[in-house]
Amino acid sequence: MSLVRTGRRKPAALAEPQPAQEPAIGQEAGWVGGWSTGAQANSAALMRWILWGLIALGPLLGALAYLSAPATSTAPALKTAPSAPAASGGQGAAGFATLFVAAYLSAGHGDESKLAAYYPPAADLQLDGVSGRHRGEQLTVVRLRQSDTSVWAVTVAARVTGVTPPSTQPSGSPAPAADAVRYFQVPVATAHGAGGATAYTALAMPAEVAAPGRAKSPELVYGPMRSALPTDPRTQAVTSFLTAYLTKGGTELDRYLAPGTRLAAPFPAPYSGIAVDQLAVEDETGGELVVSVPADGTTLRLLVTLRATGQDGMRLPLTYALTPKARAGCWEIASLDGAPALTSPTPNPTVSGAPDPATAPTA
Repeated sequence: MSLVRTGRRKPAALAEPQPAQEPAIGQEAGWVGGWSTGAQANSAALMRWILWGLIALGPLLGALAYLSAPATSTAPALKTAPSAPAASGGQGAAGFATLFVAAYLSAGHGDESKLAAYYPPAADLQLDGVSGRHRGEQLTVVRLRQSDTSVWAVTVAARVTGVTPPSTQPSGSPAPAADAVRYFQVPVATAHGAGGATAYTALAMPAEVAAPGRAKSPELVYGPMRSALPTDPRTQAVTSFLTAYLTKGGTELDRYLAPGTRLAAPFPAPYSGIAVDQLAVEDETGGELVVSVPADGTTLRLLVTLRATGQDGMRLPLTYALTPKARAGCWEIASLDGAPALTSPTPNPTVSGAPDPATAPTA
């Protein structure tokens, strides 16, 4: 006998969930994306062991590579040589030597400690004479040369006062002329001091040396000096310019300057008047009369000597090197040159007289 189920059927949407389907053929539990989870674990473990092995073998492999490298001779590290004293070191050595010579010239009995401040062994000296009897005035450095990496040879000129004139000197005891200019060479060593400063010390007492040799004057581009004629346009131009430059404090100066030229005149004006005496003209050989001005843009170098009258009425000789430029029938000043122009090429300077023993080569 069949049983008949009573009651209403559930809607299809509310039907019981279907049981999960079985894995497809070839895919069993423990497989992901075609890999077995067990195989993945084994691979990860293998990679970890490989990495640990490489880490452990790293130092050993490095040591083997170092030992197997061919032996090569490496150049020794170069020691940094002490740099030569800078220009400021030379300037400082010059000032140090000047102070030392001033103290040396005025030193007498009992002043040994004063000299020891510059040259420490001077403390053991026995000085003669009265302190301050002689003095050095107008001290100036006339030569500065570097004799070693850290040593400067400084020659100081000094006008020595207080010296007994030769006429009153006892017989057989010659002495330098009174107020004579004398020259003293001082070797000064430099070193690095505290705080980056330069330290100085003298290596010996001053040595008196001969005066520096006088250089032979090089040839200049100018012709011979000749009288400055009032009718010469060049004389007129330089006279007007120098009058404004020296006697008017710069007022009206621009009217005598070429376009683009700027000059500052001495102020206040040091002179009350000037008189141009002579001119030397570039490449001029004779004393031909000149009354005209060349074409615009022509330049010419001049050497001018004049007498300037001071506010006290005393006349003082002065010399100026000038370069005028022609424009509109007049000469205008294009530049006030710092020094007379030399011929080109410049000849090697030669020294007249005997060589200075302070700089003569040694055997």
